[in-house]
Amino acid sequence: MATAQAKHHDYHLVDPSPWPAVGSLFAFIMAVGAVSWMHHMYAAAPIVFGVGTIGVLYTFASWWTDVVREAQYKGDHTRVVQISHRYGMILFIASEVMFFVAWFWAYFNSSLFPGDPVHATREALFGGVWPPKGIQTFDPWHLPLLNTLILLTSGTTVTWAHHALLEGDRKAVKHALILTVLLGAAFSCVQAFEYAHAAFGFKGNIYGATFFMATGFHGFHVLVGTIFLLVCLFRVYAGHFTPKQHLGFEFAAWYWHFVDVVWLFLFVTIYVWGYGGPIAGAAAH
Repeated sequence: MATAQAKHHDYHLVDPSPWPAVGSLFAFIMAVGAVSWMHHMYAAAPIVFGVGTIGVLYTFASWWTDVVREAQYKGDHTRVVQISHRYGMILFIASEVMFFVAWFWAYFNSSLFPGDPVHATREALFGGVWPPKGIQTFDPWHLPLLNTLILLTSGTTVTWAHHALLEGDRKAVKHALILTVLLGAAFSCVQAFEYAHAAFGFKGNIYGATFFMATGFHGFHVLVGTIFLLVCLFRVYAGHFTPKQHLGFEFAAWYWHFVDVVWLFLFVTIYVWGYGGPIAGAAAH
């Protein structure tokens, strides 16, 4: 009786899996390699770090392959399970938001109080203004605006793909996902070009540190989201996803919209509101 109930309830009891133990082992190797490399402890540290990183990536791919198999072929992702997965994805995105809260906090703590008497060194470091004296910021209406338009357009194409999937139009899903992936790659290329022409560095000033941490962390999320959508594109070509069963794609779309919204905050606060114009640049000469 207990066995029959276990087979027919709505919850998914996962099969025994080696990936939690394997992933933990490779994550430990990667961490040891990274720390050893940073402290120049031994010559093989980069190799140790590389082995750990490859192992972690292999664990990701294998574990997610098992999850896809559970959803696509075994039918383990019932409606009740899907609800739990949605809660999990919402909490994951919320935790990512908290990362950005930290970077925004650091940025606003410095930019709103550049001459705070409580922090005695700020007047000397910032010159009592924001952006700090000698910092030539990016013109928000050039490359940053272009990247904003790229991301907003990608948000519309991924929504197009979602609606096409709900309507069973797989050809439109492929076209829309291809466009979204290309737009994500274009954003990364423009951001790399922007970084290469930055008039300030990461080290030596609080503006560079907060700028590169906030925008760079977002850029990493764009790369992850692009890979996420690319995997969804491959799965569409493999015949995966139906109008009623497409949780993997739905989560990719959620993640991409989260990336869009965060960029809008970055664009408005760091690029537009924090734009120093020619005055900050002139102070460098």
